Amino acid sequence: MIVKPASEDTVEPKWFKSSHSSGTEGDSCVEVATTPATVHVRDSKNAEGPSLRFAPNAWADFVTYAARV
Repeated sequence: MIVKPASEDTVEPKWFKSSHSSGTEGDSCVEVATTPATVHVRDSKNAEGPSLRFAPNAWADFVTYAARV
């Protein structure tokens, strides 16, 4: 399957680090970036590495679930 990125996703996303970092230096956490079409998630220790991409509604469902666990 070939998926073309939405025009909103061609701009470099701005990454935000979690406020719930588990490391003493703030380096053990997840970073998130949003565009209108996609939520990007990556490991803050490997910013040049792979990232996961979610539809906004799927990310919202996950965050809602994770907050209850």
